[in-house]
Amino acid sequence: MTSRRGFLQGAAATAGAIFCSCPLLDAHAQSAAQPGGMRLPVAVNGKRVKTVDVHAHCLFHEAEQLVGSDNPAFQNTTLGQAEAFITLDQRLKAMDAQGVDMEILSINPFWYGKDRELAGKVCEIQNQKLAELCASKPDRFAAYASLPLQFPDLAAQMLETAMKKQGLKGAAIGGTVAGESFSDPKYHPVWAKAEELNAVLFIHPQSPPELAKKLSGNGWLQNTVGLPLETTIALSHLIFQGTLDKFPNLKVLSAHGGGYLPSYADRSDHACFVNPSGCDPSITLKKKPTEYLKQLYFDALVFSPEGLRHLAAQVGTSQIMLGSDYPYPWELHPADAIMATSSLSDDEKVAILGGNAARVFGMKA
Repeated sequence: MTSRRGFLQGAAATAGAIFCSCPLLDAHAQSAAQPGGMRLPVAVNGKRVKTVDVHAHCLFHEAEQLVGSDNPAFQNTTLGQAEAFITLDQRLKAMDAQGVDMEILSINPFWYGKDRELAGKVCEIQNQKLAELCASKPDRFAAYASLPLQFPDLAAQMLETAMKKQGLKGAAIGGTVAGESFSDPKYHPVWAKAEELNAVLFIHPQSPPELAKKLSGNGWLQNTVGLPLETTIALSHLIFQGTLDKFPNLKVLSAHGGGYLPSYADRSDHACFVNPSGCDPSITLKKKPTEYLKQLYFDALVFSPEGLRHLAAQVGTSQIMLGSDYPYPWELHPADAIMATSSLSDDEKVAILGGNAARVFGMKA
């Protein structure tokens, strides 16, 4: 008898593009086809708003097969994405049910520990497949390129191809490169190329492997604590190591509301004053650490009106964009969470729902 996994893989292969999901979301996507299931369009004060989800995931069989779905690096990074796939038609129905007009797709890195040839091939396949998908549905999909960041020269070259020839909008990167901070100067050629190309770099973290033991136990702490923590560390390195001073026009977008940093950013302004020995005297920042948050971008996946109010107060509403983390069921109706935030004006809601993304990614609002 054909297994559910085998059946879904076959169906997805027929569709050409495949996505990851779970049984709950399969049912949710199907509900969109039922009377009353459709949620589009979203409107603010009676006016139609184009919604853009900047944090949505996908996966392609061809890349998975290169590394093997049982590969620990694949499993740890994709958090089980290889267990189920849905077709393009199902994804579009799910988006309609969510009230999402457009998704900007990303693939979490599972190739940073691979050799140059394999990592390059994985990224090449994914970028080509993403480009084909976006070209087939340009009103519904855009995408971030995959980059073999462990080889900065190759990564910069592939980013240029992705932006200039494949129509992709930037690149999805991890919180580190196999444990290395990407504030390291060896990655500067990639950030220089991203700045030159006006590319958006979407940071999606993985749980720090060195904390695996401490994060074990109930509560899925590898995700609930580990992922926001890695983003917090990544952004802090970019700030304190002077990377954002060196590349002031770099567009960095963080998943999950930027982790913990926006929630306790003011502590960063005091660290070097309280303990000068903990700071490098050769690095002089051009402004206060908290001020760099206002040049970064964040998704709105913070779960509550109070969380979104605080994030907006810290970074500004112009820096926040709709994010769902689909196909994971963190926020099945992401537009609703923004609409429910009474501290936001109508114009601010419109901006977060899609206007900011249109501006930053250079798309039609």
